[in-house]
This record gives sequence, structure tokens and C-alpha cells, in this order.
Amino acid sequence: MKLAIAQINCTLGDLAGNAAKILAYAERAKQQGASLLLTPELSLCGYPPEDLLLRPGFYRACDEALHELAQQVQGIAVVVGHPHEVGEERYNAASVLRDGKIIATYHKNLLPNYGVFDEERYFTRGERPCVFAIEGVKFALSICADIWQKHAAQCAREVGAQVLLVLNASPYHVDKQSARYEAIRDRIGETGLAVVYANMLGGQDELVFDGASFAMNAQGGLTHQFASFEETLGLLELHESKLVAGEQVPTRSQEDSIYRALCLGVADYIGKNRFPGVLLGLSGGIDSALTLAVAVDALGADKVRAVMMPSPYTAQISLDDAREMAAILGVRYDELDIKPAFDAYLTTLQRLFEDAAPDTTEENLQARIRGNLLMALSNKFGALVLTTGNKSEMTVGYATLYGDMAGGFAVLKDVSKTWIYRLAHYRNSLGRVIPERIITRPPSAELKPDQTDQDSLPPYDILDGIMACYVEQNLTIAEIMVRGYAEADVRRVVQMIRVNEYKRRQSPVGIRITDRGFGKDWRYPITVRYQDDF
Repeated sequence: MKLAIAQINCTLGDLAGNAAKILAYAERAKQQGASLLLTPELSLCGYPPEDLLLRPGFYRACDEALHELAQQVQGIAVVVGHPHEVGEERYNAASVLRDGKIIATYHKNLLPNYGVFDEERYFTRGERPCVFAIEGVKFALSICADIWQKHAAQCAREVGAQVLLVLNASPYHVDKQSARYEAIRDRIGETGLAVVYANMLGGQDELVFDGASFAMNAQGGLTHQFASFEETLGLLELHESKLVAGEQVPTRSQEDSIYRALCLGVADYIGKNRFPGVLLGLSGGIDSALTLAVAVDALGADKVRAVMMPSPYTAQISLDDAREMAAILGVRYDELDIKPAFDAYLTTLQRLFEDAAPDTTEENLQARIRGNLLMALSNKFGALVLTTGNKSEMTVGYATLYGDMAGGFAVLKDVSKTWIYRLAHYRNSLGRVIPERIITRPPSAELKPDQTDQDSLPPYDILDGIMACYVEQNLTIAEIMVRGYAEADVRRVVQMIRVNEYKRRQSPVGIRITDRGFGKDWRYPITVRYQDDF
């Protein structure tokens, strides 16, 4: 028999649109001879619905949409993920639709409550396996986190399953696919069941789902690997319940995967929220350059506007490089001199500042003027402001509230400075869009004469290494020092992380590409006296 995976980009809450897409994929699969179609976790409503799951009306609407979809499914079985209310209990569920009826329903057993997941807040754990037969093959259902522990798969095996179908909404982060492979091979080793793994695609606020659906045979061998970061109908064949080897696309490089995740996150945030386009401050520096490249690749040049806002401290090469990059990409480019506004601020504050020496206050004024100008353009024309700061800056607070942090979406929020450079080189390897001088010159905020980032920060290779250890791996100061970092550097970075939580809490939502970003999976108090030691 043939079966298929619908690796689809679902829009959260668009029940009619998602149902129509599922039905369209079912028709395509049926035309190609498939008897069964597997869709991702909560494919009917999108993932994660968050506190929509606390609203009774949401369950009623999902139930109505599920039954309407079931009535339209003919000549093929379709597995659909959906929220399910039974009395006072609510479940993360998957139902099998066939010839106008719902023939089986499974309730997710393991509810993840870590990282970006809060499913124990919303759902009750299911307790029973679900096995159904199609053309003599016994399939069992499993949903995402179920496959990361052995209980659900073993229960399915005990009641006679031959193939395990797994619906997933597994968010992307660097090297996530290798972790998925490892988990699936562990379950196969314990049960001897072949596994078909369907994963969601698309951006949902800070999360990006990469697809990358696959299948493994009962020996743990990869039989199918479908494309990542694009919708696809994946076709598979079973012969006497055994998977026949089929399509296997090559694995993407880390740079390629991260860049595509950023583009998909931008495209879906802008498209699904119906913004007409975006604008950003183009400084002549590498962060804004990479943000511009991602925006154009995600949306097209006609939906992107770049604004250069020079001050008295802006180098001529910054102006030249910004102009060149805007011309290469073909975006609308404007220059707004902030010196008159800066002088007006200083004049207004002169009496109150008369006994105070210039310091970061004047630097921050420049950043805030730029933020105000960008937000004014956004208000007037409706385009969303993309903030251009990176994870390294947000880690240590090297950013100005209501200045360069102003905006609606932070493209590079989870991308470290060292990765910024790697991604810039990668993008230029596809075709030069970032002038080489932007990549090679020392990074600078250009808010005072001859300023560089390293006047205020440790070198980025040191900062990013410590950040990864402390933020992403939860290592102690002593454990970080064992990695070869000087105690003074470690304590300095950790202290900057601690005192800048209030800034991160006010930063725009941004794309998550590591296994711990400054979003759903970072929940530290602002007011706290605990200090990390050894």
C-alpha cells in the first residue's frame, strides 16, 4: 500500500483554511494512489494555540471544523491533529477520518512542560493506545513528545501495531534533526516498529517549524527524508508492513538551515499577520545588513524599505556601504539626517544637563531618535519595523530601550554575533549582496567618535562562548571556566546577563534558532538577589 505525509504550513486559528489545505493534500495523495494521509500535530488549528485552549468556544469551533472535514474525506483515510474536549477533560488529539466518518481518536500521552512547551497547562494526558487497520496493516498513532519516551510506543506494540505514525509540531533549532533521529531509533530499538514522522512547517511568532519529515524501517534505517523548510506531499510505500526505501533529500548545512529558518520566520510573521511590508534602519553595519538580506529573500524587494539615519559620528564608509547594499538588492532607500533632531534634544535639555558631562545619555538619545523616526514611518505607512539587534547584544544589554530595540519583530534575536558573520558569508556565497567591507570592518554603534563594540564588550568569540555555556547549557561559573574562559570574563558576562533582564523583557518577539532563546524558554525574574557563584 501507499501512504503519504502532508508536510503543511498551517495558520493558527484559520480552521477553514487549514481544513481546506488538508483536504487538498488528501485529494492529491489519493490521486497518486495513497490509501492513508498523515498530517502534523494540531494541523486543524495550528500549533501552539496557547491560551486559546482555555476558551470553550475554541473547542466547539474545532469540533465543528473536524466534523465538516470528515464529511468531505472520501476514498482515503486522513489522520488529523486537533484539540478534543470530552466532558470536562481536554486533550491534544489525533483522529482518523475515512469515508465521511471519524473512525478512531487518539489522545496524546506525554505532555511536554519544558522549554517552549506548556501543554500541562491545557491538556489532560491520554492513557490508551490507538490502533487501526488500513489494507491489512495495523497502524498506531503517536503525537510528538510521545515518541521521546518509551511508554506510548511500547503500549502500541503490545496491542498489535506494525507501523507507528507520529504527528509532530517539533520546532526547529540548530541540529534538531539529529536529536529526532536519535529518539526515533531508540523507540525502534525498543519496539521493532517502523516509524513515519510527519512534522509541521512554518513560522508561528518566535517558533519556526522546519518540516524535514522522514521515515525509518524496523531496523532503524532511514528510508525517507523529505525536504525541510518547504511544503511537500511525501509519498511512501509499504510492502507487507515494511517500508520500501524512497525519496531522501540531502541534509542542509547549518548555515543553510539557519538562514532558511530566518527567512521562513519573517515571511510567515509578516504574511500571516497581513502587514503590507517591512522597514528597517540600515546602518552600514553587519547586523542590519544581514537583516536586510533576510527580509528581501523572505518578502521580495518591493515589500522592504531601508532607512539610513546618519549622525555626526557616522563614518562615510557606512553611508557608502548602506547605499551600495540597497542598490544591489533594489529596495527603497531613504536617508534622514538626525543631527537637527539631536541638536534640538540637547538644546531642550541643556539647562538640566549643564553640570553633567556627556556620557551614554547622549549616545542613547541618538538611538532613540532613530527609533522614533522608524516608528513614525511605520505608523504612517503600515510597514512593520524589523529590529536588527542580535543575541549577543541582548544577552549583555548592549542595546538601547526605545531606540535600536524599537520595532515589531526581531529577526536576529537568537543569532549570536559569531553566527551573524557566518550567515553573512553564507548569503554572499549564494550571490554577493553584502559589501565585503561591512563584514570585515570592526563592528561599531557609531554613537561617539572612533567607537567600537569592543570598547564596551569582551571580544565576541569570548562573549558568545560564555553566553552559550550560561544561557543555553545552564553551566555554572566554575564549569564555564573549565572550558577555558578566564574567571574575570565569565563573571563580567554573567553579571551583565543578570542586570539586563529588564531590557530583554521589553524586547520584540524574535525568531528562535537555538535550543534556548530569550523567549518562551527564558523566564527569569527581573527583581532578584540571587547571584551565581561557583
